[in-house]
Order: sequence, then structure tokens, then C-alpha cells
Amino acid sequence: MILSIDTYGAYLHVKDDMFEVRIKKEDETIRRKIAPAKLNAIHLSKGVSLSVDAIELATMHNIEILFMQFEGTPYGRVWSSKLGSTTKIRKSQLIASVTNSGTEFVKEWIVAKISNQKDFLKKLKKHREDKAALFVSAINKIEKKADSVKKLSGINIYEIADELRGYEGSAGKEYFRVLGQILSEEYRFDSRSFRPAKDPFNSFLNYAYGVLYSKIERALLIAGVDPYLGFLHRDDYNQKSMVFDFIEPYRVWADETVFKLFSAKKVNKSHTEKISGGFSLNKNGKILLMESINKFMEEDKVKYKGRNQSRNNIIQLDAHSFAAKLIKKKLKPEDIENYDLLGDV
Repeated sequence: MILSIDTYGAYLHVKDDMFEVRIKKEDETIRRKIAPAKLNAIHLSKGVSLSVDAIELATMHNIEILFMQFEGTPYGRVWSSKLGSTTKIRKSQLIASVTNSGTEFVKEWIVAKISNQKDFLKKLKKHREDKAALFVSAINKIEKKADSVKKLSGINIYEIADELRGYEGSAGKEYFRVLGQILSEEYRFDSRSFRPAKDPFNSFLNYAYGVLYSKIERALLIAGVDPYLGFLHRDDYNQKSMVFDFIEPYRVWADETVFKLFSAKKVNKSHTEKISGGFSLNKNGKILLMESINKFMEEDKVKYKGRNQSRNNIIQLDAHSFAAKLIKKKLKPEDIENYDLLGDV
């Protein structure tokens, strides 16, 4: 469970060995207690106060505290200093970043991303046979882009980076073109837009990706992988390049969460607001999205390697698997079943 607090003036502290959120509203003070065992993350927006005792309780229970920007992207993090990992993972990660090993990882992630986009369109097509031609055309084009990525080869990622981005971008354009056209007329859009989002759908999607970024970073840190040392994305100052690389196969989960909200007509004008040059989620929109994405990622179990797992667990399992591959260690079945014990892979 994620505790998300964005009410200006709210105060998070500790009482009776539990987190307590205190919010003052006119002459009334609202208090809510949450047991640490129920949380794996706390998200705080601007205007929220935090006590040192709350930080201590969170680190004792391995609960990350994220400080969120208005559009949902984390800009800071409080994390336990006791996380275990081996420097061997990071050394191997550095070597992979300049060798064919890193290239193959990136190709695998991008192929998975494109394939997931194709599969999501196929799922949507089943209930929209009147638009079959639109789906079939896009699905065929997307499949060809995935095949093109598979055929690329290079000693290091920089030799094929431009082609990779080209195929990935072309597949994405087809994918979002279809999503934009099958929404209700009020919310249709032509293409992806970022900061600011040009339409309500993209404003929801940008925020959902921000939430997903934080989940990916957490999984990588627990697995002992350096979130700043990427393979495809540039190693700019303070940029979490590996997070941007590793997130690719999982973006479709954010897409699906947002699309379901719009197709079920749960989104209305009360969830977004116009800002300079576009749209942004307001408090109502954030609450709606966070409830949906938390349920989708944690409660809605899916079959994974023979077991029912939450999507949050799948990300963590994949992060540990990636770390193990970097150091050429084969995970045992019991390791997969007890991924929380893999801090020292």
C-alpha cells in the first residue's frame, strides 16, 4: 500500500508506534493512523510536514519516503542506509554498459515494450470489431518494428542507439494513435505529449508514469542495481538512466490503468485543470489515479512463472533476475519464491 498525502498543511508523525496523518480543516482536526506493516511507500507533495520520528519509523520498516513534484515525478527520497548489495553488481553493470551485454538487455526491454503494446491493442480489438481495420493496420506495423529491433546488432549500444530509438518511436506513434482514436470524442488525442500534457489523457498518463518510475527505482535499489548507470539513456548529471531503461516493458501497465479509467467514464472535467500550454491533474484526479494504479499493481494478481503475483512483485523479481544475470548467477527456485531475501544477490 502507498500512503499518498497532498493536502496542504497536513502533518505526518508517529503516535503509538504507528503513522498518524493530521489534517486541520476549519475548526476540525482529522486524524488517521496507519500501521507500518501495511505500507511499502509514502508519497508527500508540497505543503506537507514530516516529523523525524516518522522518518525513523519508515526506515526501520524499509518504507521509502518520496517527495513528489506537482505532476507526480519524485524529486527526492528518504531510504534506509542498511540496504544490502554487492559492488560486484555495479561493476558488472558498468562493464555491460559498454559491451554487447548491455546492447542485448536493451533490445530485450524494447522488444518487450513493443510486444506489450501490440498485445494491449489486440485485447482492445476484441471488443471493438467495428474498428478492426484500424487495429489490424497498427498491430502489423508494430510487429514489424519489434522484428527490426531483434535483428539489430552492435558491439555496444551506441552503434545502434539511433535505430533503436527510431523503431521504438515509430511503434509508439502507431500505438498511441489508436488509443487516441478509440476514446470517447471528448477525450480523443493525436499523439503523446509530455510536460505540459496537451490533453487530459496524457496528463493522467504522465502522472502514472511518474508513479511507475518510483516503483522501478525502488526495485533496482533493493536488487543492488545502480539506477543512474543506464545503457541506452544518456548518463547526464543526476539522471536516473537505468530507471528509464528498465521501465520500458512495464509502461503498458500505466497505459492500461489510465485507459480503463477513461473507457469506463470515470474521468470527468473535475479531475484535471488547465495550465499554461496544457492540462494537469488536480487533487481529485490524483486520488482517482492513485487508487486505481495501486489496486492494479498490488491487488490484481497475474500469472508469472507459474505463480500468481502482484505486478509490484513482478517488477521486483525482474530486477533481482537482472542483477543475477549481470553477475552471471543463476537464481534458485526458492530465491524466486522469496525475492525479499535477495538484497545481497
